[in-house]
Amino acid sequence: MSDTVAGLLQVAALVLLLALVHVPLGDYMARVFTSSKHLRAERALYRLTGVDPQADQTAKSYAVSVVGFSLVSLVVLMGILLGQAYLPFDRDLPGMGFWMSFNTAASFVANTNWQSYGGESTLGFAAQMAGLAVQNFLSAAVGIAVAVALVRGFTRVRSGRIGNFWVDLTRGTLRILLPMAFLAAVLLMAGGVVQSFSDSTMDTLAGHSQVLTGGPVASQEAIKELGTNGGGFYNANSAHPFENPNGYTNLLEIFLMLVIPISLTRTLGTMLGNRRQGLAVLGTMVFLMAVSLTVLTAAEAGGRGQSAQAAGAAMEGKETRFGEWASALFGMVSTGTSTGAVNASHDSFTPTGGGSVMVNMMLGEITPGGVGSGIYGILVMAVVAVFIAGLMVGRTPELFGKKIGSRQMTYVALYTLTTPALVLVGTGVAISLGSTPNAMGNPGGHGFSEVLYAYTSGANNNGSAFGGITVTSDFFQITIGLAMLLGRLVPIVLVLLLAGSLAEQATVPTTAGTLPTHKPLFAALLVAVILVLTGLTYFPALSLGPIAEALA
Repeated sequence: MSDTVAGLLQVAALVLLLALVHVPLGDYMARVFTSSKHLRAERALYRLTGVDPQADQTAKSYAVSVVGFSLVSLVVLMGILLGQAYLPFDRDLPGMGFWMSFNTAASFVANTNWQSYGGESTLGFAAQMAGLAVQNFLSAAVGIAVAVALVRGFTRVRSGRIGNFWVDLTRGTLRILLPMAFLAAVLLMAGGVVQSFSDSTMDTLAGHSQVLTGGPVASQEAIKELGTNGGGFYNANSAHPFENPNGYTNLLEIFLMLVIPISLTRTLGTMLGNRRQGLAVLGTMVFLMAVSLTVLTAAEAGGRGQSAQAAGAAMEGKETRFGEWASALFGMVSTGTSTGAVNASHDSFTPTGGGSVMVNMMLGEITPGGVGSGIYGILVMAVVAVFIAGLMVGRTPELFGKKIGSRQMTYVALYTLTTPALVLVGTGVAISLGSTPNAMGNPGGHGFSEVLYAYTSGANNNGSAFGGITVTSDFFQITIGLAMLLGRLVPIVLVLLLAGSLAEQATVPTTAGTLPTHKPLFAALLVAVILVLTGLTYFPALSLGPIAEALA
C-alpha cells in the first residue's frame, strides 16, 4: 500500500469516527449543561466547598470566579513543582527553579502546556499526577464552562445571568472529562502505552544497562489529548514510543484531540434550538482544517529540495513509524485544536509546513480550536462577520436573535487585538535582545520563525514549539509565562462580558431582512473574515519568517 493511500485511509477513518460520535456526544453535553438535576457526588462537593448550585451569576461574577480559580490554581501548582522533592514518588528529583515553575504552572493553568523542561528528567510521578494531570482536567473544564456561558448569553432574555461557574466546572469535569478520559486511558493501555509507578532497567546489545523511565503515562496521555492540553510525560511528547507506540494509538490520540471540539458544535446548535447553526459553524471549521491539512501534507509529503526528493519526502524530523502523512495530520490537528502535542519536530518541517502550523494558531485556534475555546473563539469571529454584513447593507447587525451594538463590538475588538498584541510585542522585544540569537537554533528566517512560533504558541494557548530554540532563560520563562496567562484570561473575561451584555437583551424577531447565519453564504463570509483578519495582522511577521525562508 502506498503512503498516499494509507494516509487517505487514515483521514477517512478519522472522519468516520468523528461522525459517529458527533451527534450523541454533542447532545449529551448539551443535556449536561441544561439539566436542573445535580448528581449526589456533585451535591456533596457543593456542600463541602460552600457553593450554592442554584445561584445564577452575572458576567462579572462569573469572570471573577474564573480568574480567581485560575490564579489560585497557579499558586498551588507552583507550590507542588517547587516542593516536589518532599512529595512521594519524587524519583529523587529536586524541585523546579522559581521562574521555570512559574512558566510551567502558567502553562498548565492556561491550558497551554508549553514545556521548557524534559518531563522524564525533571518531574516525579506525584508532580505529574497531582500537579499537571489535575490541571489538564480543570483547565479544559474552564474552557467548556466559558463556551457554555457565551451560548447562554445568546439564549437568555433580559436576565444578565449566564450560569454558575462552579456548577459548570464541576459538571464538565465529573460528567464529561473524567469518564471519557478513563475510557481513553484504558484504550491507550490496550495499545501499549505505559502505566506504572516504577522505572525499568534493561540490558542493551552493547552489554550496558539502561534505565527506562516508566510512570502513569496512559492516564495523563488520555486527558492530555482529550482536554486539548498537549504537555507530554516525556520530552519527546507523542513521538516517544511509551506515549504513542503505534499507528493505532496515533490515530486514537488524533481522534481524542478532535472529539470534544467537533462535538461542541452540535452542543451549540442544540442549546440554541437551531442545529443548522451548529452545522454552519462546523462547516466553517472543517473547511479551514481541510485547507490547512492539504497545504501541510503537500509540503511535507512532497518536500522541496534535493535531500527531500532523494528521500521521497521531507522525512527529517519525522517519526519513521508514522511517516510524513501521519506527521502532517497530527501537526495540523494539534495546532488547530490548541493541544500542542507533537509526533514530529515542527522545527524540522519545511518552510511551508512550518508556516502552515503557525497560521493554524494565528487563526485563533478555531480549526476547530481547544475544548471550549474553539466555540467561543469562532462565535466572536461570527460577531465580526455579522457586523461587517450589517455595515454593507445599512442594517443593525444581529446574531442568533441578539443585536450587536457598540458595547458588544468593543468587547470583540479588544478580544481580537489581545492575542496579536502579545505575539507581536513579545516577538519584537525578544528579537531586539542581543542574547536571543544565542538562544536560536538556526540563523536567518528560520531562527526568526522559532521566536515567532514560541510567542504565537504561548499567547494562543497551544504549547507546541519549534524545538530549535532554547527558552530556559529567565527572560523567556517570564515573558512566555505572562503571554500564556494574559492570552488565556483576558480573552475569557472579554467573552464573559460579551455574554452578559447579550443576556441582558430581548430577542429580536426574525424578519425578511435578517441575515441567515445558518447557510453556506454566511459560512463563506465567516471564512473570509477569519482569513482577512489573520492576514492583515500577521502577514508582516510571517514574511520575515516562513515566507522569506520558503522563497529563499
